[in-house]
Amino acid sequence: MRALIQGLSESEIMEIQGLLIRLGYYRGEADGKFGRLTEQALAGFQRSYGATPEEVIGEDTCKMLWKFLQGYDTYTIKPGEIIDSVAVRFSTTANRILAANPGLAEDVRVEGQNIVVPYGINVVDTNINYTYEIMEKNIQSLRTRYPFIEVGTAGKSVLGRYLYYIKLGSGPREVFYNGSHHSLEWITSVLLMKFVENYSKAYVDGTALERRNVRDMWRESTIYVMPMVNPDGVDLVINGLQSGNPYYNDLIRWNKGSKNFSRVWQANIRGVDLNHNYDASWSMSKAAEGVYGITGPGPTRFSGTAPESEPESRAVADFTRKHAFRLVLAYHSQGELIYWTYSDKTPLESSRIVQHFARVSGYKPDQTSGIASYGGYKDWFIDKFGKPGFTIEVGRGTNPLPISQFSKIYKDNIGILLMAAVI
Repeated sequence: MRALIQGLSESEIMEIQGLLIRLGYYRGEADGKFGRLTEQALAGFQRSYGATPEEVIGEDTCKMLWKFLQGYDTYTIKPGEIIDSVAVRFSTTANRILAANPGLAEDVRVEGQNIVVPYGINVVDTNINYTYEIMEKNIQSLRTRYPFIEVGTAGKSVLGRYLYYIKLGSGPREVFYNGSHHSLEWITSVLLMKFVENYSKAYVDGTALERRNVRDMWRESTIYVMPMVNPDGVDLVINGLQSGNPYYNDLIRWNKGSKNFSRVWQANIRGVDLNHNYDASWSMSKAAEGVYGITGPGPTRFSGTAPESEPESRAVADFTRKHAFRLVLAYHSQGELIYWTYSDKTPLESSRIVQHFARVSGYKPDQTSGIASYGGYKDWFIDKFGKPGFTIEVGRGTNPLPISQFSKIYKDNIGILLMAAVI
């Protein structure tokens, strides 16, 4: 069975371990290493689903793993079968089956009809390193399970990865949340994707989140979420530098000769710090680079050659310009802080809003200083639109924050994510 390791990255093994944890077969840590506990857990999974444990993982096992990783299956309704019995078979609910199949009636039996059946387990795994590839699969899975959500792309990264956005709700009050401007801060992508999943699930189930009626919120507000602004940088940090990267030699040079990017790299793949690449005191950010020893592309603080010089920041700015957002949240890590001011242009109501955010999160309102005050997305939003913008710094410690902090981060921020849509 150890042949499974061959051809799989550490992130891919971690993804399988995370699934086995959610299914109850594996009680170890999702560490990306195919040890004895992982081998035993996978053998248990195979036995449960009618596959014989084998030295080389066969097609049947791969298909079963993929179905669970995508979070749903297709099923053909049998003669006389009702939706409730299908729900029991797949450990899910009739409501979730109906939501995944628009037009399907609960009390009509259509034998031979193929339907989508969501599994009872969640899609977004909060125990693993969250790569762009995993996020992309999660987005497609959530769109299948919850076809009422809208998924689109705002543009592409330098290396051609899509900058996905997800639209939740149909109300007139529009807000925008984004994460992972900085590549070490990929835990913010997990936060936003788990919020998307839980919000969609609560809408289907008719349940509340933090005592807020999600169906009412859906009618009143529209939440746009861009979970990963810097996918190339996140891939570099998590999966390392690949030989086919067109910036391979440049990246090593920009990283002072090191091939290890896992603890230092915040920029995009061209060495530009995306959160210094917006047209808000950009020239001051540029002037401050010398003070911080920044002489060109590198892991952090390089502002680029001009505002919006990078396709990622330009896509986010263009997306913002196409909407009339009431407010924006830019998610970063770390410090458990909320930055809410920009120069003398901070809207008066921002003070009131940030106090509410602080109350529900326990985070401290604060103001940036030095080079951190220039060129950021929330600064640009405040400057250009005169509306409230907030940078939320989640968690505490050294980036990248360990995924073990996720539960606390989510608990601290769910109140902000909900409140921002209605305040």
